[in-house]
Amino acid sequence: MASYIHMRSEWPKFQWDAAALVALLAQVRNKQGVLSGQMEVIGFQQQNEAYLETLSEDVAKTSAIEGELLDPQQVRSSIASRLGMDIGGLPPPDRHVEAIVEVMMDATQQWEKPLSEARLFDWHAALFPTGRSGMQHIVVGRWRTDSTGPMQVVSGPMGKETVHFQAPASARLPEEMRAFLTWFNQPPEGDLVLKAAMAHLWFITLHPFDDGNGRIARAITDMMLCRSEQQTRRFYSMSGQIEKQKAGYYRILESTQKGGLDITEWLLWFLHCMSGAIDASSIVVQKIMRKHRFWAVHQAMAFNKRQIHMLELLLGDFYGNLTTSKWAIITKCSQDTALRDIQDLMEKDVLEKTESGGRSTNYQLAAPVE
Repeated sequence: MASYIHMRSEWPKFQWDAAALVALLAQVRNKQGVLSGQMEVIGFQQQNEAYLETLSEDVAKTSAIEGELLDPQQVRSSIASRLGMDIGGLPPPDRHVEAIVEVMMDATQQWEKPLSEARLFDWHAALFPTGRSGMQHIVVGRWRTDSTGPMQVVSGPMGKETVHFQAPASARLPEEMRAFLTWFNQPPEGDLVLKAAMAHLWFITLHPFDDGNGRIARAITDMMLCRSEQQTRRFYSMSGQIEKQKAGYYRILESTQKGGLDITEWLLWFLHCMSGAIDASSIVVQKIMRKHRFWAVHQAMAFNKRQIHMLELLLGDFYGNLTTSKWAIITKCSQDTALRDIQDLMEKDVLEKTESGGRSTNYQLAAPVE
């Protein structure tokens, strides 16, 4: 069997080259500060919208990494309800969506509370309320037992599997998890962003549950990142960025888990990933700020409910061309009413016809609000 990091006599005494990290860590911390400053200049409602977008991506992508696709609208519905946001037209979330949202929100909203064995068991039980992962029975709400063999991360067709990693034997887990939780809850001795990276690696290496280890590892990471910022709301999604870099994520995990106790390369990868996550969040922030500026400019104008709804869509995630037919379908009104709504907005210089040809006339916002 291959030699793994948890077999080293010095485990889990991680080492790293601080000099190799200092510049990138400072850059990431600066980006955190800039993003936080951007969010402070917009109103509470706009912050809620940005947080809804970010947390929805975090929840959806942490499951997508494991190959499980959640309905994004159900995710938004669950989170919006918990935030007290009234967003009409969203489908009610099913039990599984509610469970992962509950876990992620407990980790981030209650980041000040200690991470305990009981809390981890509650998270795990929430993720697998039926005691099954797919068609398989699993041990829920307690550490794995290895009753069917060692915990391994494998890929490839049956009979030709490649073993990428083998976790510590289940007999070691009570002691190993006590050590992890003691360390996690200790007052910080270094930068908490680095501690978040180490917590992710440490937990995923122990792989203490039959299933759900990746999702819980990312919840733990988010919890420590909230501690690093001393606030419940983050406006960037680490899970979203990890999902974009999934192949690299699995490669660096495997090489680190098969290496020594020097985890500098893992920490560098994590910092680059976090930097990318913050950069990606600027798209969300720009969209929210654009919407904020639009309504500030047009606050004196009178719009009916249909117009407000469609303008919100156009300022957000409206796909394709806007036509009278599409307006009528979305707002559940007649074609004549849709045309009157649109013509009214054109007279107010809010909408304009596009130059694109075709059988239907298309419309767009008159000009970007910068």
